Amino acid sequence: MREKETSQFIHASPHCQGIEKKRIEIYMFVDPLCPECWALEPIIKKLMIEYGSYFSFKHVLSGRLASLNMGRKQRLESLADYWEKTASRSGMSCDGNVWFENPVSSPHLASIAIKAAELQGRKAGIRFLRKLQEVLFLEKQNISNFDVLKSCAQNVGLDVVEFVADIHSDSAAKAFQCDLKITSEMDVQEIPTLVFFNENIEEEGIKVTGYYPYEVYVQIIEEMLQMKPEPSEPPSLEAFLRYFKLVATKEIAVVYNMTVSQVEKEMKKLQLKQLVEQLPAKYGTFWRYCGE
Repeated sequence: MREKETSQFIHASPHCQGIEKKRIEIYMFVDPLCPECWALEPIIKKLMIEYGSYFSFKHVLSGRLASLNMGRKQRLESLADYWEKTASRSGMSCDGNVWFENPVSSPHLASIAIKAAELQGRKAGIRFLRKLQEVLFLEKQNISNFDVLKSCAQNVGLDVVEFVADIHSDSAAKAFQCDLKITSEMDVQEIPTLVFFNENIEEEGIKVTGYYPYEVYVQIIEEMLQMKPEPSEPPSLEAFLRYFKLVATKEIAVVYNMTVSQVEKEMKKLQLKQLVEQLPAKYGTFWRYCGE
């Protein structure tokens, strides 16, 4: 499958003629510090690849973790334990020791930075959020550190000068406040939460809070479409890796319906070709694409 097609799938764009406009809109309420949001990444990727031609996808920052009391040891221990349990259960590694070694000092700034990245385009915002999650959960970096934020922006190809200016602008602050208003209006109390809307603006959306098996989300899409859409085939594994740059064994397993051992076998082949490098994590394994 061509790289262009991979990009179309991931960003939920129609990939062939004859498919009508997006009939579903999905709001995903997230926070960059939320391990459950990180754990949902494999399912979101699979949904976008298989059914992205039927829905548009919007990230909304909930701000639910922005009021963390960073000074209380008991609170930090609770957060660290929550991260460890989530990683162990989901297969998406996140190291709770960051709360003792390099804690995030300003969750609010991290959220503002995401909105600043989005000012350079929706895709830019998605890439930046993913990079923040990687450096936080895997590298244990403080994502409210300004140098870390600039490094992430540069890594995902943003205009760094524009990004820094936007962080201090009213535009990013107002965009974040808009997200908080949407969170309040939709009465979102927990994260992650996905809210599905269909074309009929008179109908209420379907709210799904927490982490559920993939089939649950597919069933909701089928109910809203009142049909069983044919899922699109995923791109080649190499194209998938080339596009995302860094992915977990768990993400590959979910997207391609493979076991962990099957994924590792395939990845070893690509490793021998020097197309990927293995990055051991506290829980599971990640793979970085290093081909052309």
